[in-house]
Amino acid sequence: MNKVTTLKTAIAYRLIIPVIIFIVLETALSYFVTLHYVEKTYDRWLLDSARSLMQEVKLIDHKVSVKLSATALEIFRWDDIDTTFFKINTEKNAVLGGDLRLPVPSTAINTYQPVYSNVIFDNEAIRMVSLQVSGTLPEKVYIHVAETLNKRQDMMFDILLADLIPQILLTLFISLLIYEGINHGLVPLHKLANDISLRSPSDLSLIPETDVFAEVKALTDTINNLLKKSSVAITSQQRFIANAAHQLRTPLAGLKLQAERAQREDNILRMRPALSQIQNSADRVSHMITQLLALARSSPIEGSHQMEKIDLYHLAKTVCIEWIPKALEKGSEISFVAPEQSHFIKGDRVLLTELLANLLDNAITYGRKSGNITVSLTNQPSLCLSIEDDGHGIQEFERDKIFERFYRIPGSSGDGCGLGLAIVKEIADLHQVKLLLNSNSDGTRIDLQFDEIDKNN
Repeated sequence: MNKVTTLKTAIAYRLIIPVIIFIVLETALSYFVTLHYVEKTYDRWLLDSARSLMQEVKLIDHKVSVKLSATALEIFRWDDIDTTFFKINTEKNAVLGGDLRLPVPSTAINTYQPVYSNVIFDNEAIRMVSLQVSGTLPEKVYIHVAETLNKRQDMMFDILLADLIPQILLTLFISLLIYEGINHGLVPLHKLANDISLRSPSDLSLIPETDVFAEVKALTDTINNLLKKSSVAITSQQRFIANAAHQLRTPLAGLKLQAERAQREDNILRMRPALSQIQNSADRVSHMITQLLALARSSPIEGSHQMEKIDLYHLAKTVCIEWIPKALEKGSEISFVAPEQSHFIKGDRVLLTELLANLLDNAITYGRKSGNITVSLTNQPSLCLSIEDDGHGIQEFERDKIFERFYRIPGSSGDGCGLGLAIVKEIADLHQVKLLLNSNSDGTRIDLQFDEIDKNN
């Protein structure tokens, strides 16, 4: 099961974690900056102590000597926190005073630059400064002063604590503000979710967008757009079901009536008219059901359309060949006029076949008796498939209605149910094909303008 993370938690993490990282980095920076200045401060004090000892190095009877009184030595060593050590030695390692065991640095020492070092003395870390006594002496004399690190560590701790405590309090305060801000900011979203959860399944009214943030408005606009489409689709389906039920009721009632009529007859010859009517009614019902299924499948909400690359020239030619027998039954002729050249489009092969079949069926059924039907394919200026008959044409006031479901022109021939051109319109809209109708007393032509694609796509 996938772990569900709340929006509140995700936002809190993305805001608080950077703050914590910043505090940690700032603390680390503060540590190294504090360490540098503490070292610098106490190193200066250590150097001052070494220079004070330099005043006690004197030349007596051409010999270098150091004389420190007990009081001066006590004052020099006095420190209630750290222990101070010193050593004065000559170039030949003769110790003139101080702690004999105090190690000396291996680095060369000159009169211009003191040398600082960290060493271990009596199992304790100490900081030491070494310098050469200046002046005219018969030999080089070095002074080494060292002390333990207690004061340095205490000052480091005090400074870091003084810096870290306000930052921790600031982090807690910022975290609290972020948490409360997130809670307050998510109130409209929680209210929106609650309002939607309380709706009934049949309530497809739009979601109100009052007190909605701009970021959430994008979501509500998307949901409202979906609700609009769902409402239109459901209304269309309900109307389709109602119309289909009404249209099927009439042929089924006729079928039942003719069956009852046939049952009352004892003579097979007298049954034949009723049986013929039953066959006609059954054919009509079968044709209507086929068209209803095609209409349902062409709906954009059905969602199972197999869009593929199709050669429109080959498809149109194949459908025309399939409908030649029915045209001959009516005494009509079908002509396919197009240069032998492939033109590729993107679409559902079954639905496009149904579209062409319905146009040819309409042209055969409602065209002139023993007439001519011409199917042509051109690509100038755009790819266009035309179906033209030489019938009586369609009155101008009827042209906006013939593509409606179950609409039939009053007085028209044939036994259709008014679904053929509705199916054509649905499939054309699904494929974004431009549908044009031209009709006059000499016939009717329907143009289908397609978007041609590259054959390599």
